[in-house]
Amino acid sequence: MTAVEAAVEVVDLAASSLRELNQRLHDLAGDDPSPRRFRIDNPNGAHAVACGLDAPLDVEIAGHVGYYCAGMNKRASVRVRGNAGTGLAENIMSGSVVVDGNASQSAGATGRGGLVVVHGDAGARCGISMKGVDIVVHGSVGHVSAFMAQRGRLVVCGDAGEALGDSIYETQIYVRGSVAGLGADCIEKELSDEHRAELRELLERAGVDDVDPGEFRRYGSARQLYNFKIDNAY
Repeated sequence: MTAVEAAVEVVDLAASSLRELNQRLHDLAGDDPSPRRFRIDNPNGAHAVACGLDAPLDVEIAGHVGYYCAGMNKRASVRVRGNAGTGLAENIMSGSVVVDGNASQSAGATGRGGLVVVHGDAGARCGISMKGVDIVVHGSVGHVSAFMAQRGRLVVCGDAGEALGDSIYETQIYVRGSVAGLGADCIEKELSDEHRAELRELLERAGVDDVDPGEFRRYGSARQLYNFKIDNAY
């Protein structure tokens, strides 16, 4: 199944099954002394690659992946040297997931912690219902991103589509480019020195060093949807 190469365990999905790969990665949870660095060759758009990890692994995926790559990640660092399909890093708990290319819709959805970085563009619904994850997109995001986002931070270095932050709670959104439209209860807010410092730290963590934190605008909740209002009843 594998070959050991300079302390990196190489798994070729052209010769091994995805089930075998994920089981191998799951078996490393806890104090297993086995190699902790992996390279996955020939993913060829496979779905659910490196899902449910629960160990301080360093996983590099050499190519494009399909749906739900690195979903439910905990403690691991996963890097995709290509593009990713729907549901990248869904429900991430901790660790990091980085995509060198583009990500499809719902990247980082429901994430509770950790860092998700997309160096290209992310599709619609990026960061929906995020609950503490930090998401940095070097390019643009599609419509309804950060829908019902509760906690965490979404940083968009490019543009954002329609209905950004619809029904948002306490997530912070930073956008450098244009916003096609804000969703319900999402408003623009002041960008203070504290927020610029926060942005700078996030961008450094994400490996994005070609943008100025002062060029962003900040968006968040107007806090008008928290409580029932009789005027909204029918």
